[in-house]
Amino acid sequence: MSTYFAWFNFLIAIALMLYVGRKNLWLGFILGALTLGIFNLPLSSIVQNFANTLTEPSILLLATAVGTIAMIGGVLEESGLMGELFRHLSMNRKLFLIFGPALFGMLPMPGGALLSAPLMERAGQDIPPREYASINVWFRHTLILIYPMAALLVVTKIAGLNLYLAALYLLPGFALLAIIGYVFLLRHVKGNLQSKEKFKLTRVMTPIGIILAAPAMHIILTTVVPGLQNEIALLIAVLTSIFFAIWIGKLKLKKIVPIAKKMQPWKYFLIIIGMFLFLNIFKATDIDHMISKIVFCKTFLVVGIGFVMGFITGRTQMPFGIILPIYLARFQVDTISYLTFSVMFFSIFMGYLISPIHPCISVSMEFFDVNIKTFMKTLIPPVFVAMLVPLLISLIFL
Repeated sequence: MSTYFAWFNFLIAIALMLYVGRKNLWLGFILGALTLGIFNLPLSSIVQNFANTLTEPSILLLATAVGTIAMIGGVLEESGLMGELFRHLSMNRKLFLIFGPALFGMLPMPGGALLSAPLMERAGQDIPPREYASINVWFRHTLILIYPMAALLVVTKIAGLNLYLAALYLLPGFALLAIIGYVFLLRHVKGNLQSKEKFKLTRVMTPIGIILAAPAMHIILTTVVPGLQNEIALLIAVLTSIFFAIWIGKLKLKKIVPIAKKMQPWKYFLIIIGMFLFLNIFKATDIDHMISKIVFCKTFLVVGIGFVMGFITGRTQMPFGIILPIYLARFQVDTISYLTFSVMFFSIFMGYLISPIHPCISVSMEFFDVNIKTFMKTLIPPVFVAMLVPLLISLIFL
């Protein structure tokens, strides 16, 4: 198979995934994975990767947990506890839309966008769904860029760099994202959240406590019981949160079925399955080797390929793990500088931030009923402006 034909096949798979994903995300992932596999792998390998994905306990548990997370917001809404929170909360709407998603973004819990989404929606009906989805994604991840216990922990270890020094190099990137997000997504938002009743701390903290119960329990279980599988701990934590919501909200069990019909947790389950199918097929191909052959300069690899790989995979660790060895081999160095690292990681992060394979984007679009085309139109401008900075730094200093 010629290189040109391989590239054509690869782009067709991505285009199909994005096109179908506008209407049906999980089906788009599966068709993209099938197309990528058919053009690049023998049938036995495709079947094996599909079987491995569909029988991998960690993937199934994660998909179940993420699907179950969708029910928490529905239970809080149906029980009236979510309404209690906003009837007793007064603050600036811009600050609410910044710190609400950021709070949940800092919690190490897959699918957490489903926790912040229903909370944000209470900021008002004058904000279009596409902007709600974009704000949820953007501000959920602004702090994650420099948070030492997230992706940064893994990639700095791979690169052999000091975790906290690397975080300092990324501080300007964090400030840049905060400013750009404010200008593009929040500048037009006015006013405050007005409390309709006398402030009562217990009524504010109860729904917040239920929402935080899941990540808190997840952290406790993974810390106290180190041998417990992470996904099992996650599922237990999510079910605990739903139990508290039902119990404290005094919700009758017969309401669960109507809530499930409304929240459609099976959609989120299938999105996670489809996402891992695509990622596993991608890793089984030789696409990373194909990409390495077109590298001509540092800026092209560190900024351009970094962004593209983050976008294609919807991940940060995997693209970094692929690009770093290519960088070291291509430029014949033993290590990567902190400046080069920060530019590379920021570029990968921005691709990851806007990738439709990124679970937070998938679940945010599903929750706010926004299609990929509309979502991309909202986020592409701020992402484009943000990417100009690492591009200029790379051209001038690298």
